[in-house]
Amino acid sequence: MEQNNYQGKLQKATGSGFNAKSTSKEVINGIDLTGKIAIVTGGNTGIGLETVKTLAGAGATVIVPARDVEKAKRNLKSISNVIIEKMDLMNPESIDNFAEKFLHSDRPLHILINNAGIMWVPLRRDNRGYESQLATNYLALFQLTARLWPALKKADGAKVVNVSSGGHQFSDFDFEDPNFLHREYETLQGYGQSKTAVNLFSLELDTLAKAYNVRSYSLCPGAVGETELGREAPIDLLQKLGYTDAEGNILPEVAASLKTIPQGAATTIWAATSKLLNDIGGVYCENADIASLNANEEIIGGIKAYSLDEKNAKRLWKLSEKMTGIKFDL
Repeated sequence: MEQNNYQGKLQKATGSGFNAKSTSKEVINGIDLTGKIAIVTGGNTGIGLETVKTLAGAGATVIVPARDVEKAKRNLKSISNVIIEKMDLMNPESIDNFAEKFLHSDRPLHILINNAGIMWVPLRRDNRGYESQLATNYLALFQLTARLWPALKKADGAKVVNVSSGGHQFSDFDFEDPNFLHREYETLQGYGQSKTAVNLFSLELDTLAKAYNVRSYSLCPGAVGETELGREAPIDLLQKLGYTDAEGNILPEVAASLKTIPQGAATTIWAATSKLLNDIGGVYCENADIASLNANEEIIGGIKAYSLDEKNAKRLWKLSEKMTGIKFDL
């Protein structure tokens, strides 16, 4: 009988041997990616940059699409096997242009890592009127994956790895008002909704794509220090959440709990390369293993059942096609 992860029935640890302190270097140890082609969005800063270093160091050719090409060149100049291309996730035409150029090369795509994302931002909309976190963190991911689908099939064993967040626990997906047209905007609700969408998409994509030997995963990298994700975070909100003092300085106990960037990239690398996942997909991972279901409102960690709901996953797929104007017919 075909297995899927609807309602989280496959959310059980594999016993990977890794944990929250494991690094990307430890996870990639012994894995040879020579001849493999990977695309990593957001690959010129933070955990995306670490992901690119790790994949390229294992022999993969890594393509990094970037909005700011000059910045990407500076940050990636010391890494071999890297190709930088132009792409802006807030611009659907730019996504199409990038994907078309890659498909025109007639290469397979073995690993697609949708890593780029934004958080803590004020209410902004793209030129379609879509809320920016939903547009960047999810709809762009849906569009890029759909456009690159022929290359993923061609790889005959591809993996799509979507960087989600424990922040999906901030919000289920609001199908009635996803763009905050009729409700008050709250930045963490917008972020949570976008990451719940990533989880639902990863679930449904795997269900549909495994027949073509393409598997899909979502993951939480953990709370990671020294990234650019919090550059627009409101100080009053950080203080209210107990992350900083009144001057905006991060509290020592919070700083001590944060992962390093190599630790933050470890789960991405594990999901993209682990043989333990060869026959399983559609799962949400954290700490370099499959996460557990979280039914406790008071506990952070694991994945909420609403983020793996079959009905919502199918409903979101149809809504995503409508919002992007793309028929993602596998």
